[in-house]
Amino acid sequence: MAKKKLGIGIIGSGGIAQNAHMPGYAAVPDLCEIVAVADVNPETAKAAAQKFNVKHVFEDYKKLLEMDEVDAVSVCTPNYLHYEPTVMAFKAGKHVLCEKPIAMNATEAAEMVAAGRAANKKFQVGYNLRFAPHSQLLKKYIDAGDLGEIYFARAQALRRRGIPGWGVFIDKAKQGGGPLIDIGVHILDLTLWLMGHPKPVAASGQTYAKFGKRSDIVGFMGQWDYKNFTVEDFAIGLIRFDNGATISLESSFVANIPEDIFSSTLCGTEGGAVTHPLTIVREQHRSLQVFQPQIPNPDIATHSAEVKHFCEAILNDTEPLVTGEQGLAVAQIMDAIYASSEAGKEVAIS
Repeated sequence: MAKKKLGIGIIGSGGIAQNAHMPGYAAVPDLCEIVAVADVNPETAKAAAQKFNVKHVFEDYKKLLEMDEVDAVSVCTPNYLHYEPTVMAFKAGKHVLCEKPIAMNATEAAEMVAAGRAANKKFQVGYNLRFAPHSQLLKKYIDAGDLGEIYFARAQALRRRGIPGWGVFIDKAKQGGGPLIDIGVHILDLTLWLMGHPKPVAASGQTYAKFGKRSDIVGFMGQWDYKNFTVEDFAIGLIRFDNGATISLESSFVANIPEDIFSSTLCGTEGGAVTHPLTIVREQHRSLQVFQPQIPNPDIATHSAEVKHFCEAILNDTEPLVTGEQGLAVAQIMDAIYASSEAGKEVAIS
């Protein structure tokens, strides 16, 4: 490992920065130091800087990128502001950890990936679920062949009453969509990783907005502005891959179901699994064995783990676990599901 500690810049210093990225960097002082924060809201930037003892504060992130002390940045802005800071950071010679989803659409994502390649810098996307201990353990089972060929998965990110009452989550122009692009991407990325990232070839889908525009629906995550709700509140998609595998994806902010569900069910030729809680199913001695592996420290802070991994990938010159190309694949699938819902037919993914 190189002797030099990384200088970290934070672009966008709101909730995801102060509650996830910045604590992660602060937890590994031997690897890095947060040297600057930037936010269009100066009060937010100052509050973040004070909280984490950061010396340099900017309203314009471009000033942060001019600092030689900054080696890498976390882009913690809303979705519609992922593209420009990421591309500009690469042009300034910085490594980038960009919050999920990678971008508003696959066109932006492809340009971001190309910029990272051109700069020869590390590009990691913030899909932190992969860093959970149970996710890591399940991947070991899969890589050892214990599930055989995984030919189908059902990925579900379903909230009963979970429209966020803050931020821009209900604004399609700034968010790109609703639950599909907010929480659906998380469970989709985890599922794709567990399946070995087969190449998507087509997707069909349907989105619904049955509750978000209504004033009589209770919010468990705060009441939202129903008059300005412009995203879907439920989405479903079927994704086909070049190896014949399929994923059924379901995501909701609001649905009349008994409980929230955030899990993926994997069906393989030699076994199956459920991700949450981790459950393995295998046939042995002409019987089905169902078991739940027990692991130490199952509830680690996954955002902190992803931040530490990002720093180590830079310092050790290794490939990040969540690459820009993999973030692009998720974006391509999102685009296809939304386009399919508009067109009423399956959409090819090139």
